[in-house]
Amino acid sequence: QVEILESGGGSVQAGGSLTLSCRLSGGILAIHHMGWYRRTPRQDPEKEFELVAFITKNGISSYADASTGRFTISRIGARNMVNLQMNSLKPDDSAVYYCNMPLNANGLGPFALPWGQGTQVTVSS
Repeated sequence: QVEILESGGGSVQAGGSLTLSCRLSGGILAIHHMGWYRRTPRQDPEKEFELVAFITKNGISSYADASTGRFTISRIGARNMVNLQMNSLKPDDSAVYYCNMPLNANGLGPFALPWGQGTQVTVSS
């Protein structure tokens, strides 16, 4: 069973930066779409994870409006491993961040793997 391993979260002040990393516990040879998502305590648990950014298997990246201009998603080599560089962080960015493989090229579900534990990002004002 392949598991998703997210890391790099932490606590920063507004305006700070963090880089999140997503690795898989097992190898998946075929290149897939990869995305970053987040959930906050305020979100309805019945709703889907909020899309932050994703990159298609062809290397095209897209961002949610709230992420555009501040976050950058990048694939590590030709593998199913991605980073998320987050700059100019705001308190509203505070959430648990997850990555996964969306089966659709728009970054939305369904997803190929079970969700991992995520990594907590806390931004203080």
